[in-house]
Amino acid sequence: MITLSVIKADIGGYVGHSSSHPAILEQAREGLEVARKDGLLADFRVLACGDDLQLIMTHEQGEDNERIHKLSWDIFEAGTELAKKLKLYGAGQDLLSDTFSGNVKGMGPGVAEMAFEERPSEPIIIFMADKTSAGAWNFPLYKMFADPFNTIGLVIAPVMHSGFAFEIHDVKEHKKITLNTPSEIYDLLVFLGAPSRYAVKSVYHRETNEIAAVSSTQRLSFIAGRYVGKDDPVCVVRAQNQFPAVGEVLEPFTLPFIVEGWMRGSHHGPLMPVAFNDANPSRFDGPPRVIAAGFQIANGQLVGPRDMFDDPGFDEARRHANDIAYYMRHHGPFEPHRLPLDEMEYTTMPQVMVKLADRFTDI
Repeated sequence: MITLSVIKADIGGYVGHSSSHPAILEQAREGLEVARKDGLLADFRVLACGDDLQLIMTHEQGEDNERIHKLSWDIFEAGTELAKKLKLYGAGQDLLSDTFSGNVKGMGPGVAEMAFEERPSEPIIIFMADKTSAGAWNFPLYKMFADPFNTIGLVIAPVMHSGFAFEIHDVKEHKKITLNTPSEIYDLLVFLGAPSRYAVKSVYHRETNEIAAVSSTQRLSFIAGRYVGKDDPVCVVRAQNQFPAVGEVLEPFTLPFIVEGWMRGSHHGPLMPVAFNDANPSRFDGPPRVIAAGFQIANGQLVGPRDMFDDPGFDEARRHANDIAYYMRHHGPFEPHRLPLDEMEYTTMPQVMVKLADRFTDI
């Protein structure tokens, strides 16, 4: 049984919130290499999406392992110290605790982990986003695993015909529910269509109960009680055979669908699929970006990454995203570009209401 852990955090932006400093990435690689040589890790990769440091690790320790999480936390803390020396913006902003308590969940970093028996061929796509929130994966995961207009395998592949089970988290009330497709699609869409509150945590093959996908659902503002940056989630998807083909996994991103985030985490904008080198959002701190790292996993080794959005097939999606960004930006501080007030409760809205409280009168 191999475990794939993707743990990420924003520990300092270069310049502003636009990118990650090369020295931060190199220091993280050095820390993970020590753990690999010591036998804790089977393999690793260090990537970045915008100003988020992404630790991709394979090991045999299982999910929620304290040693793996402590390793990640130590790397984030060391990176924060380096970020402070470099005077990077928002150094350590995702580290919401001073003391590690056995698990990074609830401490700020985003986590997506899955344990599985390797198949004869094990292709995996890891999606990493910047300037958006945890519910951003709802739309593409639905398209991948429940929409036959996207995934023809649901119709013509016997091993997929029984459908998939979606575990959905209520990120405000800290509850979860599992709904099955295709029989409960309409109920499923009630929740998936409200990504500010409900997020797909994981997807399972209904016949075998094998894990198909997992995402990070941590909401930083709910943890901190204030705005400290957007969640910038990650998502891991297994592909081929009883799961959607690689092309079916990537196809949802040909539509730059609207997500929340962008500047100060307070706006709606298009999610733009980009190559690794273009994941440095700077236009109004955006528009939100997503990258896709493709791997073959072989005996715990990460063969890759392949930059899956480095493909002219996504050029039209990028052009469309820029058109949408242009249109949305011209709304300025007006909804629907700016988030609705109930989503602004962790920004300046509470302070404004307190300041003006005595000026409100009955109608």
